[in-house]
Amino acid sequence: MAAWAIIAMLVVSNVFMTFAWYGHLKLQQLKIIDNSTPLIVVILLSWGIALAEYCFMVPANRYGFHDNGGPFTLMQLKVLQEAITLVIFTVLTVIFFRGESLHWNHFVAFLCLIAAVYFVFME
Repeated sequence: MAAWAIIAMLVVSNVFMTFAWYGHLKLQQLKIIDNSTPLIVVILLSWGIALAEYCFMVPANRYGFHDNGGPFTLMQLKVLQEAITLVIFTVLTVIFFRGESLHWNHFVAFLCLIAAVYFVFME
């Protein structure tokens, strides 16, 4: 698979992951669930969403890994995944959780992430 297809799969998996981990908080804001909702219900809901995440993450890692014919080393896959995770989390947080805002230190952190991706791909 091409590198861009692997990256797209990582993006899709991280959208699902963000909703699996933090979506229940938005459901509370929307009054769909509340604090009286049993934790096991919230966990099972999150696991259901996480299953979709794994359906994209596992193939992305499997096909993206150079020992399986992919374009990335294990370290490159992990750093890409972390950078994508934080970008997706930030975008979804700003869009769906209106009370959250970005500050200068967040932008500095993003520059550090870009540097991390650059350095992990250096020969």
